[in-house]
This record gives sequence, structure tokens and C-alpha cells, in this order.
Amino acid sequence: MDAIRAGVVTVSDQGYAGQREDVSGPLLVRLLDQMGASVAGCTIVPDEQAMIERELVRLADEDYVELVVTTGGTGPAPRDVTPEATLAVIERQMPGLVELLRSQGYANTPLAVLSRGVAGIRGRTLIINLPGSPKAVREGMDTLRPILPHAIRMLRGADTEHRTEEESHG
Repeated sequence: MDAIRAGVVTVSDQGYAGQREDVSGPLLVRLLDQMGASVAGCTIVPDEQAMIERELVRLADEDYVELVVTTGGTGPAPRDVTPEATLAVIERQMPGLVELLRSQGYANTPLAVLSRGVAGIRGRTLIINLPGSPKAVREGMDTLRPILPHAIRMLRGADTEHRTEEESHG
């Protein structure tokens, strides 16, 4: 399989203003690189819905990345609008991914259920929201790592048949 073309977006007012170092975005880049993805870029945007939407659309429609992973802006705080921005630009939701992320996250910290992150598809781009902490990014990518290659193959139009383990070997 060709390398997954990916983009990373950190959503953080303080990171965007240069008041706090972005740790989660570069961590995501490293983790994606370790799984063999080709990361097209890592950007920081403030917690402004229109700016988040523009960056997601740019990555999907102009840079043609197959996977966008965001970090930050998924909680219940008043300025946390990453899920709303994502919902505004996707065409189809992938609720199972975020259900799994919250479920697996809850095993590590009960606060994981406060994430309002969403996942969905825009064209042939899968967009997934992760929380902003490096711990949540690491755990989220551990959960997603075995799933993402197959999801991207399906978005590419390959591996669209759902066979049981017996059918694929017999």
C-alpha cells in the first residue's frame, strides 16, 4: 500500500499566539511517520470555527491528503469548537472511530468521555479529532493504528469487500 498522505492540525489559541509550545502536533507527526504515513504538514490554528474549517477544507480539497488528524478543541469549554468545525465540512460521519477512542480512553482516564471529538469523511479524506493533551494523542493513535490503513484503503476504493477470516483464507 502506498503511504497514507496525512495532515496534522493543532487547535489552540495559546499555541497559535506563540504563548505555548505545541507538543501534541509534532507528537502526532512522529506517530504518523512511525506508522508509515507521509505527513504533508503540521499547522496550528486558533479556536475559531471558520479558521478550523478553512484548514480542514484546504488539506482535503487542495492538498489532497487522505487523513487529517486534529488535536485540541474537543472539550466542553466555550471556545472548544473543533467538532463543530469538523461537522460543518464532512459529508459522512464515522461514529465508530470516536466511540472506540472514548471507550479506550475511559480505560485510562474517566475524563476521556468529556471529549466531543468527531470523525468523518470529506471526499476521500478521513478527518479525526483527538483531544489536545500529548497523553490523549499517544493513546488515541495507539487505538487507531491498526484501523487506519484499512480505512484508507477503503476510501481509496480498495478492500471494500467485508469477508470473514475463513472466507479470506479458504
